[in-house]
Amino acid sequence: MGPLDLVVIAVYLGASLALALWMRERARNADDYFLGARDLPAWAVMLSIVATETSALTVISVPGIAARGDFTFLQLALGYLVGRIGVALWLLPGYFSGGQQTAYERLQTRFGAPTRQMLSGVFLCTRFLADGVRIYAGAIPLALLTGWDLSTAIVLMSLVTLAYTFVGGLRSVVWADALQLAVYVAGGVFALLLAVKMAGGWGDAWARADAAGKLRLFDFQLSLTAPLTLLGGLVGGALLSAASHGTDHIIVQRLLATRGLRAARWALVGSGVLVMAQFALFLGIGTALWAAGQAPEGQAGDTLFPQFIVQHLPAGVAGLMMAGILAAAMSTISSSISALASSATHDLYAPWAGKTSVHDGAHLLRAGRAFTLLWGVLLTAAALGFQAVATGRDTPVVVLALSIASVTYGALLGSYVLAGWPGTLGRRVDGRAVVGGVVLSLLAMAFVVFGTRLAFPWFVPLGTALTVAVALGLATIRRHDTALRTS
Repeated sequence: MGPLDLVVIAVYLGASLALALWMRERARNADDYFLGARDLPAWAVMLSIVATETSALTVISVPGIAARGDFTFLQLALGYLVGRIGVALWLLPGYFSGGQQTAYERLQTRFGAPTRQMLSGVFLCTRFLADGVRIYAGAIPLALLTGWDLSTAIVLMSLVTLAYTFVGGLRSVVWADALQLAVYVAGGVFALLLAVKMAGGWGDAWARADAAGKLRLFDFQLSLTAPLTLLGGLVGGALLSAASHGTDHIIVQRLLATRGLRAARWALVGSGVLVMAQFALFLGIGTALWAAGQAPEGQAGDTLFPQFIVQHLPAGVAGLMMAGILAAAMSTISSSISALASSATHDLYAPWAGKTSVHDGAHLLRAGRAFTLLWGVLLTAAALGFQAVATGRDTPVVVLALSIASVTYGALLGSYVLAGWPGTLGRRVDGRAVVGGVVLSLLAMAFVVFGTRLAFPWFVPLGTALTVAVALGLATIRRHDTALRTS
């Protein structure tokens, strides 16, 4: 990359930081800082959700999946849309029934404060591990651009991201996400057109891809070990999306920041449609790279598109595309830091310190900023750890992140299923039964994820079923024991 590209990147990142500085003046308490004063428009939140969940991982990893495979990854996106519709109809009304600060407050009413705090802790662990992968992924193009080693790129990007998050709060993150999404999608369209041109045009590129079976969209086989099948994508994708968008505070935080239930539903379901279109775009880029001879065997799939940007996009455009990737990666990380700090502040610290958001907003704002700094440091350490683990492997980082998150997503979703379980048995499930179900599910899923060949789309369905079954079983056993003692 030439000097023009570096100038474009510097100007773009400087503008993002200026936006955060401007938004800082509007954060006077914890509600402003973590929820944007609950006054963010639905369309901006929708774009922010898409950027947060797929930005760096999509841009870096999904083209490599298509270059090495086909379009079956889109089956997962179909499930994502189904899951979002379910969350919009089932979970969102409960989030807007009061002045909730986090995703886990509603569980306190049903199961008590200890259960809320435990599940918040589960979220903190999930987000900590999964976003360690995201920081690692976002540093890959920075290392390719500058020639730095990956560890240096991780540390420097994390420092800039931490400063950005600490200063601006959620409002600046959401507006920056909207801008960044537009930038890197526009860059992706340009890259697709260039790769297709290098491959000899649309007709030649897609004819070669079709002949090689790389345009296959659906895999109808019934398999629990094949990573991308239609059944696995619909069922696993739906439950994964229900967990990530209905119980993970990084998304729920944004939905709570909208102007009401209707706006939150619009933002959530609309994001599912946009995610599907975005996946199709970057899968198309990967296929075009393969057709143009830009996916040599032996090269890690996650490096194919960043290297293409550096080597083939014209000056200025390459810089803007790389700025979009870096800024989108940092916005995803900053969103995670904000959600982690929010959950730690409201779910753990505030009850321990006896503080409330109504009377102690300024105090909780100071505590939230302190937690922001802490989580920024911890996430940097996690990214360095995943760099060591991933070295020498060609596992797509998007699959690695989804697999890690799936260890706990099933337990989180299962807890919400239990909160709404109908009938007499559902009413007998208390906090102890839920905690027992969550603990056993986490232990079992850790073994399943890292010790079996089960395909990753099935992790969340299995974890959810385990949590529900164990909790219902414990409630039944306790009722039986109680009946024996009183008889």
